[in-house]
Amino acid sequence: MDLIDIGANLGHESFDHDLDAVLARAADAGVAQLVVTGASRAGAVRALEIARAHPGRLFATAGVHPHHAVEYTDEADAQMRALLAHPEVVAVGECGLDFHRDFSPRPAQRSAFERQLQIAADTGLPLFLHQRDAHADFMAMMKNFDGRIGPAVVHCFTGTREECFDALDAGYFIGITGWLCDERRGQHLREFVKDIPADRLMVETDAPYLLPRTVRPMPSHRRNEPMYLRHIVEELARDRGEAFETTAAETTAAAAAFFRLPARRA
Repeated sequence: MDLIDIGANLGHESFDHDLDAVLARAADAGVAQLVVTGASRAGAVRALEIARAHPGRLFATAGVHPHHAVEYTDEADAQMRALLAHPEVVAVGECGLDFHRDFSPRPAQRSAFERQLQIAADTGLPLFLHQRDAHADFMAMMKNFDGRIGPAVVHCFTGTREECFDALDAGYFIGITGWLCDERRGQHLREFVKDIPADRLMVETDAPYLLPRTVRPMPSHRRNEPMYLRHIVEELARDRGEAFETTAAETTAAAAAFFRLPARRA
């Protein structure tokens, strides 16, 4: 059963020495296609480079994460628009708001987010979104673009049931990661993932981050990688009360349609 990982940070330095092996292990685990996250000016360039080296299997996003919002200048805006013109780049982002760590001042975060929302409105490309501890502001900014943007996914969703259904009611998609498998922080997700409509649910590893804590045996290096997407889908299927094959097929179909991915050639 083919899977699609909608968010993997394969440009991270931890993959520099063994990316080919990582991708081979992912293929062995049934991960047929991956979207490489571009979350900074340099990171978006690297994501495109990686995607272009693996045509038809790897794709990229281009955006500036709220942690890096201070780097979102006019030059950065022009750079993102140029990157998004490449066919391998399938979404605007990772962009949004993060008031949990506030690595960039909130006014800078709001400005960078608004400018990237405008890019999405101008291009019609899907949005790959980040939101942490900023739900009200995030939803208000998204509402300002109602009817002007295409599909949007709240990537690596970690919020409450109420926040999830706010996003669903607004028409957004939900991305589930190995956070689901964290008994300390993600237990609440297990209680309502079954209520997410199948055509609005996608899966991702967010590698190298968020190694599922329920993986056995636990790797000593603690680096997450796309091959563990299968484990996440197994856990998600159990929580939804459905067969693995059902969850796999539905999340793959949702991702392929959302990112407008070509069919994977055998």
